[in-house]
Amino acid sequence: MTEAARHRLVAPALMLVSGTSMYIGAAAGVGLFRWLDPASVAWLRVCGAALVFLAIARPQAAAWRGHRLLWASAFGVVTALMNMSFYLAIDRLPLGTAVAIEFLGPIGVAAIGSRSARDGFSVLAALVGVVLIADVQLASEPAGMAFALLAALFWAGYIVLGKRVALQGNPADSLAVGFTVATIATAPVLGLGIAGAHDDVPVVHVLVLGLLMGVLSNVIPYGLDQVILRQAGRSYFAVLLALLPLTASAIGVFALHQIPSTPELFGILAIVVAVASRRDSPPRGTPIA
Repeated sequence: MTEAARHRLVAPALMLVSGTSMYIGAAAGVGLFRWLDPASVAWLRVCGAALVFLAIARPQAAAWRGHRLLWASAFGVVTALMNMSFYLAIDRLPLGTAVAIEFLGPIGVAAIGSRSARDGFSVLAALVGVVLIADVQLASEPAGMAFALLAALFWAGYIVLGKRVALQGNPADSLAVGFTVATIATAPVLGLGIAGAHDDVPVVHVLVLGLLMGVLSNVIPYGLDQVILRQAGRSYFAVLLALLPLTASAIGVFALHQIPSTPELFGILAIVVAVASRRDSPPRGTPIA
């Protein structure tokens, strides 16, 4: 295998690792829904990530000032809102419907960044793949639809802001600062969740699961996202995000014995084609669309 071929495999491989960790973390958080509302569970996920990133990165004073603080804070808050919106959506909609709607965000970013017919084909293939896997259906729950669309919007913002954060200073510092600010800014969500929670909440158990979620669903995947974003443009990264349903399908087969249907298998094939056909993004330092 040539060096160029190996280079093309790095970003998809990292995305698969990221997706695997994210879905394992999501499985760990399922047990919390019996005690806390979805938004509060999402807050615990962000808080756990902030604590771990602070311990690992120990950001310098410069990371807490000026433009670095501004961009990191915006990235962290948007990421927290993305997590909360999606958790609220899947509390009201079938998971497949919510996933398909949320993917409108990254697919929109990829479409805006397309520069050729080949790029457009890869975006279309990714969209077809996501629709087939998610088995999109019209839902009668307006609040769920609204939360899923919000998640899509915040996901697009996550990609755009994530690229900016990835290229300024130390990404680990920015992630630590961003998630810390997001934890503080969205803390009222947890207060409301606790007010409506049952009296028999096992505090230690909930906190441990929250920390585990933060590591598996935020620290590992979002840390890897920063590595990928430093190597790839926003549009290619958005296409790579379509590998997440592929990862979820694989986990479903091996861990839950959920065999994909024929449409799902075609969707997986369409996503693989999308990733394989997408052009390499411009080198670092070249303006990104």
